[in-house]
Amino acid sequence: MQLYPAIDMKDGQCVRLRQGEFKDITVYSDAPWKVAAWWQAQGATFLHLVDLDGALAGHSVNEEAIRKIVDHVSIPIEIGGGIRSEEAVRGMLDLGVKRVIIGTKAVEHPEFLEEMVGKFGEDAIVAGVDARNGMVAVEGWEKVSSMTASELCLKMKGYGVKHIVYTDISRDGMLSGPNVKATKRLTDDTGLDIIASGGVSCMQDLKELHEAGIRGAIIGKALYENRIDLKEAVMLYEN
Repeated sequence: MQLYPAIDMKDGQCVRLRQGEFKDITVYSDAPWKVAAWWQAQGATFLHLVDLDGALAGHSVNEEAIRKIVDHVSIPIEIGGGIRSEEAVRGMLDLGVKRVIIGTKAVEHPEFLEEMVGKFGEDAIVAGVDARNGMVAVEGWEKVSSMTASELCLKMKGYGVKHIVYTDISRDGMLSGPNVKATKRLTDDTGLDIIASGGVSCMQDLKELHEAGIRGAIIGKALYENRIDLKEAVMLYEN
């Protein structure tokens, strides 16, 4: 299982939200690149970045912070938040980011993912599937669509997408445990690399995800509040 320490960025700072609410925010660092270097030093083999401002604006906002992170680590990086055009995808890949996560556009214009996979390859494009009560949410989680997470994942598979970041919004930033059942169901139904996001709070959560056959897990608040030791987690659950 691949572990992904998360760095969420707003106004150039490293922050965490609760349930995606922009009014409920905690600032952890004003130097995200230092945070990235620290997670790499602790054994991280992949980083997960989110441009929160970009998710709302519809275009990359924290590009300078992203550039500094790329310059200060040697491990691969994936990033999401406001990436809704070929130009934006190319821009992130040109910065040195390995994978680009496309969320809102995947729901509104799913054929765009097929086009991007065709141009940049299946390993460069990730579909971001964010769900509230099983229904897909878009535009920085501000709106809920009429499509289920399962429907969207299967559609993405048909378009050649291999990696999907699945976020259960109700659990994000809450330290309430990931939705193992829903994530396992998506993994089993699609056979895709479903990466669990939202709610990971302790080593037991990682153990349950690992035992369920989940391919990846994003860890945010639990790392920042010292509930999970990244070195130990990498040793136990990455394979």
